[in-house]
Amino acid sequence: MIDILISAFLLSIVLLGIHAYFGLEIIRRGIIFTDLAVGQMAALGAAISILLTDGEFLYPISLSFALLGGILIAFASQRTKYVEAFIGLLYAFGFSAVFIILSRSAHGMEEFQKLMASDILYTPFDEILKTAIIYSILGLIIWIFNKKTTGFIKDVLFFLTFAITVTSSVKVAGVLIVFAILVSPALISLHLVRKNYLFFAWIIGTILNLVAIIASYKFDFPTGYTIVALNAFAAILVIIVTERLKIIFNVKNKHKDKNEKT
Repeated sequence: MIDILISAFLLSIVLLGIHAYFGLEIIRRGIIFTDLAVGQMAALGAAISILLTDGEFLYPISLSFALLGGILIAFASQRTKYVEAFIGLLYAFGFSAVFIILSRSAHGMEEFQKLMASDILYTPFDEILKTAIIYSILGLIIWIFNKKTTGFIKDVLFFLTFAITVTSSVKVAGVLIVFAILVSPALISLHLVRKNYLFFAWIIGTILNLVAIIASYKFDFPTGYTIVALNAFAAILVIIVTERLKIIFNVKNKHKDKNEKT
C-alpha cells in the first residue's frame, strides 16, 4: 500500500508547502476566489495547448494565461472596489472557455476531468521533484523581495509568483485540488489558533491529505476528489463549530455580566 500512496502523499506535501502561504495571504486580502480564477486561466491555456498542439507546449501556454490572469487581478485590485466580482467573472470565463475548447477534442471530457482534479496516485517522482524545485525557487523569491516592495509592484510580484505556482499545480493536480489545499488548511488554522498560522496550516493540511489519500485507497474513491471533499468538509465543520462556540460563549458572558449587575 505504501508504494502506491507515497507519490500522492509527497505531492500533497509539496503542494501544501507553498499553497498554505498563498492561502493565508489570499484570505487576508479578501480575494478567496483568486486561486480558482488564476487556476482556471492556467487550465484554459492547457486546453488550448491540448487542442492546437496536442499538449506539446502545454506548460508555457498555460503559464502565459495564468500570468495574464494574475496581472488582470492585480490591476483590478488597484482599480475597482468590486474586485471579487471581477475575479468571479474571470473564473466563469475560464471555466466555460475550457469546456468549449475541449468539446472540440476527441478526449475532451477526459482531459477536462484531469484539469479539474487529476488522479495524483500515479504522479511520477521526477514530476514531483521538478515541482518541488520550482516552488523552492519561488519561495526564495518571495522571502527576498516581499518586504522590499510596496503597492502595485508588491501586488504584481505576489500575483506573478502565485500564477507560476498555480500553473505548476494545475498541471500535476488540477484546479479543484489546488483550491482545496490552498484555502482549507489556512482557513482552519485562522479559526483554531492565534499565531503561527502557517505552521499549523502545514500540520492540518498534512493530516487531512494523508487521511484523504488512505481513504481513497481503502474505499476505491477518486483520490483527487477525496482530497477536495475532505479538506472542504473539514473547513466547513470547523467554521460552523467555532462560530457556534463563540455564540454560546458570548451568551454565557452576557448572563454572567447581568447576574453580577443584579
